[in-house]
Amino acid sequence: MSSIGSDARRLNGLHRISSLLVGIMLLVFGVLGFTNNLDFFSTTGSPVLGLSTNLLLSTVSVVVGAVLVGAAVRGGRFASTVSVTVGALFLLSGVVNVLLIGTPYNLLAFRMPNVVFSLLVGLVMLVLGAYGRFSGRLPSDNPYAAEQKHVVDAEGGDDRDQRLPAGAADIAAARSLADTERLVANGGGTEEQRRMLAEVDAIRDTGERRDAWRARTERGGAPA
Repeated sequence: MSSIGSDARRLNGLHRISSLLVGIMLLVFGVLGFTNNLDFFSTTGSPVLGLSTNLLLSTVSVVVGAVLVGAAVRGGRFASTVSVTVGALFLLSGVVNVLLIGTPYNLLAFRMPNVVFSLLVGLVMLVLGAYGRFSGRLPSDNPYAAEQKHVVDAEGGDDRDQRLPAGAADIAAARSLADTERLVANGGGTEEQRRMLAEVDAIRDTGERRDAWRARTERGGAPA
């Protein structure tokens, strides 16, 4: 069995297990909240498993828990994406709700234990969901990098993510782009060069940035 296949199974298992465990935990918390005859929008809440909750928070917990369990069942890129998204939402919830404690806008009945729980779970889910997937440049044996290459090849394209300059035009465009970046970084360059550079800087893929720069210079822009 190839190392890529082995890595893919390990990452898939990590993303699935983390989604499943947090999903089950939220489902249990939400269901227990339903059994406590809670008010829907109570800002004081009632204790469940050491956390404060109301019927709204219980409902949200059940929905998010079900989504995480579903993501764990599906696995792969979907599980990773859901984990990262839910983790970011948990972190945001912790930051926002700590400001709402003691106010009429504390609709989820948060208390400090809820805030700590939300921040910790959010951080764990964000880190585990992103593990092995997001970085400046994925190694060639990473299953996500391999998956991206296989998708592009299946569609009849080329591996643009790591494509090196090919031919005189590509080399000239890459050199022009690099020279312009150095010029602007040192405080020089024309307004047109800075505008063109800002446009292509929004493109993360190296090959696509080079192609976009070449297209702009060929349309009459001012290369470095």
